[in-house]
Amino acid sequence: MDNVIPPTIDVYLAPGDLRAAMEADVRAGLTATPKQLPPVYFYDDRGSRLFDEITRLPEYYPTRAERAILEAHAKDMVESAGADVLVELGAGTCDKSRVLLDAMQSCGRLGTYQPLDVSDTTLWDAATALSEEYPGLAVRAVVGDFHLHMDELTAEGRRLIAFLGGTIGNLDPAQRSRFLDGLVGAMRPGDRFLLGTDLVKDGARLVAAYDDSAGITAEFNRNVLHVLNRDLGADFAADRFTHVARWNEAEHRIEMWLRSDDACTVRVADLDLEVGFAAGEELLTEISTKFSPDALRAELESSGLEVEATWASPGDEFLMTMAVRP
Repeated sequence: MDNVIPPTIDVYLAPGDLRAAMEADVRAGLTATPKQLPPVYFYDDRGSRLFDEITRLPEYYPTRAERAILEAHAKDMVESAGADVLVELGAGTCDKSRVLLDAMQSCGRLGTYQPLDVSDTTLWDAATALSEEYPGLAVRAVVGDFHLHMDELTAEGRRLIAFLGGTIGNLDPAQRSRFLDGLVGAMRPGDRFLLGTDLVKDGARLVAAYDDSAGITAEFNRNVLHVLNRDLGADFAADRFTHVARWNEAEHRIEMWLRSDDACTVRVADLDLEVGFAAGEELLTEISTKFSPDALRAELESSGLEVEATWASPGDEFLMTMAVRP
């Protein structure tokens, strides 16, 4: 194919780094009160397949709502940003990026795409496919952690940095503050930040989105225990833990927990760690913060960004925000 630019990939996270982070996270989380695990460990191959199923469920609106905004307004976003470089944080399979890349192509701004993710295999497959799909596009992938490697996103040009999927809601307020500080520190004047966030709404609707009638989200939640069993030699009886989704009104967030059906002791062989669970004790596996537009604007502006535009989905379910570093 004419003008296909071979992709490149820079690796800043080796398998040993990921293993060390997992060991540290699991040891700290299982010995905390309450016990907790970071949501990143949901996403092995099985977990990623389950999450893909979740995004297609009738109860789970965020993926559809964000996609609708992108399809309706991607050209406006690209033109207002004046961007010829698209950077995507937590890119995964880069599926949503195609909507923005299509808009860049139609505007004559298709230059560079720089996705960042922790999975080198997923990222390389996506980078190879995109290079072939978009002749003339330079794909410069980065295997890294957006908490640690933002400074490695060095593509030259006018940059639009996208953080999609409402993923920022998985961070608590202190983590969000650190993330935004790191982001702004890595941005150049004139760079734009495109952020997808879920909005506060009726608690029952939110809980339904995270506790679907088919039980797919419950299986996704328990998958983290299967990951620990396989990767760290743990002996969780996953079917003895019940999925719980709860709306925390005070913190404006959905919380996912795993509740131990009975008293048990879990051994994590690779950590030489034994952890006791009381009957009914819960393990926090994910938070998903929901925002109001005003609170989100205040949070972004306190980090040094200026909000330029917002786009809401029908029914004000989901919001996309464009902010600039002055």
